[in-house]
Amino acid sequence: MGRGDVRTRTGTKARHGGYRASTPVAGAAPPHLRAARAAALAGALCVLLAAPGPVFAAGTPSSYRFPEGVRNVSGGGQETDAPALAADTAYRSVIKPGGKLYFRLVLDDKKEAYASAVALPGPAGAKLAYGDSVRVSIQDADGETCDAQRRSIGSAQYPHPFAAYAYRAVRPSLSTCQEPGSYYMVVERESDPGSTTADWGLDLRYSTEPTRAGTGPGTAPSGWPSASPAPPAGAPRRVHGGTGFHDAAELSDGQWKDAVRPGETLFFRVPLDWGRQLFVSGGLDAVTTARTGYVGTALSLQLYNPERGPVAGASAPYDGRSKEASLDPLAPVAYENRYAPSDETSAMRINGPYYLAVSLSPEVGQTFGDAPYDVTLKLTVRGAKAPAPAYAGPAPDFGPAGPAAGAASMKLLAALGIGSGTVLLAGLGVWTVVTRRRAAAGAPGPGSQGFGPPGPW
Repeated sequence: MGRGDVRTRTGTKARHGGYRASTPVAGAAPPHLRAARAAALAGALCVLLAAPGPVFAAGTPSSYRFPEGVRNVSGGGQETDAPALAADTAYRSVIKPGGKLYFRLVLDDKKEAYASAVALPGPAGAKLAYGDSVRVSIQDADGETCDAQRRSIGSAQYPHPFAAYAYRAVRPSLSTCQEPGSYYMVVERESDPGSTTADWGLDLRYSTEPTRAGTGPGTAPSGWPSASPAPPAGAPRRVHGGTGFHDAAELSDGQWKDAVRPGETLFFRVPLDWGRQLFVSGGLDAVTTARTGYVGTALSLQLYNPERGPVAGASAPYDGRSKEASLDPLAPVAYENRYAPSDETSAMRINGPYYLAVSLSPEVGQTFGDAPYDVTLKLTVRGAKAPAPAYAGPAPDFGPAGPAAGAASMKLLAALGIGSGTVLLAGLGVWTVVTRRRAAAGAPGPGSQGFGPPGPW
């Protein structure tokens, strides 16, 4: 974890760190009425396609791409106003400076839960300070905090996505947050007085994980390899990162090359199974023209676990010559890592896609030119695949292969039709067809601008 990231948990001391066309029937409406209804349906459909979702404040960035079917939600100002969230579902919201939002989670007493918020500061060029932050906590019905984490924008003081998460553990050793019922995900924003007072977008979700069957080790493993490996062999392969967690480009062991613009953040995902250990470094190539200058926090690397929990981060300065940043060696993925006192090790607790966010400071463009900069990522995955833990219930997202990025959120289309009427279903169907046709025609795809449905309407 980076500096300024703080986690608290109940029962422990504070630590740093998912159409049919109808046929005519007897008694059917006269033709002129049917035509009027059809016209009304077409009009409603056009409205739906023209406005796929609420437009947020001007401060919300447009580059971060949400999945199709994302639900818009407004947080409550207190527990009694909190809207209920469904597990493994993508939600989009907005938070004001100094805002505090409540969302209700319905949990049982047999599963652990993870709640995350991706903060989307904006607009481009907004003034931000080191302490601008979001805090995510899970509270029970009595207001007891099960877990909390605050994440700040840190030394990369320009608009870029960053995330925080909290979890509710189910363990015999804990005396609070163990009962079934209503819990609350609370998202708070803290802003420096001198920072731009624009709204921030939020990407919200929560998921659950069954507890382990029977008993098992209650301490984190130790003695794992910590020596950095030699650079991967072979020429770098080309890749283009996504705009966020939902469209992150998949990477595997080896070297990868992409181009990043100043002020841009690219997202990648690296599938990790139980027992596997990841080593990551990233470097900027030298500029081809003679330029002088120096940018302190030019390149930023941030790694997140499958639940968007921060794992580790690193940064590198830039003076026009090749520079590289490397993450500290990480623990192999293990269920027991959740018992570790270190947040970096505790975050390596589940298998699945780990996410790498690569950001380039806009100051690099101001100093060395605004053209894209080549960045080379070096990934080494070590360790033998270990058996999955014996879960007490079905755990499709925590099995040997791990969850596919964004797969759970794509189940929204079926759920959206319930109670929403034929117009909504038809609209979403046309929306999907149009999107696919545009993609086939070469319209902007993942990585292009868009805060809502793919492509401009």
